[in-house]
Amino acid sequence: MSKQQALAQRLMAEFQPHFVKVENESYMHNSGKGANSHFKIVLVSDKFNGIRQVARHRLIYQLFAQDLANGIHALALHTYTLTEWQNLQGNYPKSPTCAGVGL
Repeated sequence: MSKQQALAQRLMAEFQPHFVKVENESYMHNSGKGANSHFKIVLVSDKFNGIRQVARHRLIYQLFAQDLANGIHALALHTYTLTEWQNLQGNYPKSPTCAGVGL
């Protein structure tokens, strides 16, 4: 199982999401081929009802604390309640190109 799949599986178990997407964006950085250092997570869960973005992010950082200490360099987090997600019509921000790529 890839790191990307493992992260998605853990998110599914912890958050029972309406929608989850995990993208390995390591190729967009100076991480080297096959790296598992940068991930984008889009997560829609009822567990986010009534809590602010910072608290939502903390929940994910806690879930992946060991991963962040052992190889994952960055997580781009996009967390939504079901209502927020429906209002966005399933659209979420695209990631910018890393300024350090190709240096």
